[in-house]
Amino acid sequence: MGKLWLVGAGPGDIDLITVKGLRSIQQADVILYDRLINEQLLAYAKPDAELIYCGKLPNNHAMPQDAINHSLVHYAKQGKQVVRLKGGDPFVFGRGGEEAAFAAKHHVSFEIIPGITSAISVAAFAGIPLTHRNFSSSVAFITGHTQTGQDDARKWQALALGIDTLAIYMGVSNIAYIVQQLITHGKDPQTPAAVIYAGTTKQQQTLTGTLESLPSLVKQLSNPSMIIIGAVVTLREQLQWFVEQSVLECEPV
Repeated sequence: MGKLWLVGAGPGDIDLITVKGLRSIQQADVILYDRLINEQLLAYAKPDAELIYCGKLPNNHAMPQDAINHSLVHYAKQGKQVVRLKGGDPFVFGRGGEEAAFAAKHHVSFEIIPGITSAISVAAFAGIPLTHRNFSSSVAFITGHTQTGQDDARKWQALALGIDTLAIYMGVSNIAYIVQQLITHGKDPQTPAAVIYAGTTKQQQTLTGTLESLPSLVKQLSNPSMIIIGAVVTLREQLQWFVEQSVLECEPV
């Protein structure tokens, strides 16, 4: 019996993968990797390692999730060392929990190697601390792929009024609805906000404005983008350290 490693590749900068994550790549017999990883990491794989692309675009999945789950178990049961290489952290909007549960159900040994999730790293590269003693004592990680339900109003009110900093993943296509819900449930429309495209990479670009201006900001960028909402965004003016290129030079991913 082989083993499965669920590995976080970090946010895009190749140097931000963990040492343990890099070692797993070097030792793997099979690597199933996602669209948003830095593909330069695959150069560290063994020459005879099997590399399988599992990238996902909206409504266009190279491999359905069920097929990924079965592949992980299939290769591990062949006695191979299997790495599931995922952007960011496998347990933060990465479906790593589902893959680990499927492995456990089929009696496959697995290990989780955390990665630096985008909210933390991308905000840091933009000069925006998610927490700050004077501005924010709470932060929420939110998926922009919202689903409606009977507790929707209560959840939006909690996010609008109870959390200082909101970090929104995959929110570009749904930003108008997100902004509407936050304002409707009490969030100040003038709350500082930022959109960060391709964070931690040489294509990084950051635009800042307010909550109500977010729909117009995201139109100027593309995916992958992280959205940060909260007073901490104002600290970017003082803490910006990473040199970015102009918006016109950004290439959609």
